[in-house]
Amino acid sequence: MAALVHNQDTTNLGQGQAHAPVWRYSRRGILVLDRPRVIGILNVTPDSFSDGGQHLSVREAFRAADQMVSEGADMLDLGGESTRPGAHRVSADEQIRRVVPVLEAIRKAPGPLSGIPISIDTTRSAVARAGLNAGADAINDVSAGTEDPELISLAAEFGAGLVLMHRVHAPPIDQYSDHYQSPPIAGTALGAVAAFLAERSNAAIAAGVHRESLVLDPGLGFGKTVEQNLELVRGTGELLKLGFPLLSAASRKSFVGRVSLGRDSQPHERLLGSIAFSITHFAFGIRLFRVHDVAAHLQALRAAAAILKSNP
Repeated sequence: MAALVHNQDTTNLGQGQAHAPVWRYSRRGILVLDRPRVIGILNVTPDSFSDGGQHLSVREAFRAADQMVSEGADMLDLGGESTRPGAHRVSADEQIRRVVPVLEAIRKAPGPLSGIPISIDTTRSAVARAGLNAGADAINDVSAGTEDPELISLAAEFGAGLVLMHRVHAPPIDQYSDHYQSPPIAGTALGAVAAFLAERSNAAIAAGVHRESLVLDPGLGFGKTVEQNLELVRGTGELLKLGFPLLSAASRKSFVGRVSLGRDSQPHERLLGSIAFSITHFAFGIRLFRVHDVAAHLQALRAAAAILKSNP
């Protein structure tokens, strides 16, 4: 696991860190973004588009978490509700039933696993609160606080890290990127996404979330055509001008298969294309990567960092 900064007063962190940006993922620590940092995806759902049904028991989820940490993950992202296009909504109580026992098991584990930073992937404040109380550090909200405004206030209350993502539609009415017949975003996707993320980050800061606690996610694959996703990748530099770290989250998504394989594909076929998007994002300035395949992405990103003379 990459070195993190834990258990200290983080009031002035970000100053004196060799000018590297940081993500204050909780009151207990920060992630210094001086190199590629990989967040392992852990969905305890029956219907997620790639790993649905693989981690339904606490034992299976724990084993997957342990493997990702042993492979070098800097963080885990734990979700109890699928956000794939067409997914049915899951109640807050059911999400809590799925994620809290896994959190508790990880926090009781011996060795490095117990201390791994964990984000809760949810749009519901009740789920986020239960997760934070059980030992999670951050909240990953694909609705950027638009579905449940209390979630942003909750992040401020706990001093939690907060990922704000752009999406066009909620999962039940969304489509896969390569299924859209017309662009779901009129005009340039880059301008619309940048404006939305600027507004939501301002709202979070106004609610008391520390600036260094925020990460922005352009929402690749969420209500964008294949070409609009590519436009957002090409526009990474413009999105970074908003002044916050960005999250790269292209892993195994349908548009990746469409451009890398040129056809309909299954998630497990999209590893090489996913790595290509991650390396491109790294070259454009992103340092946070949410992925399914931790070891493969870390190897590729470390090589890219060495070539680009970053700090591998």
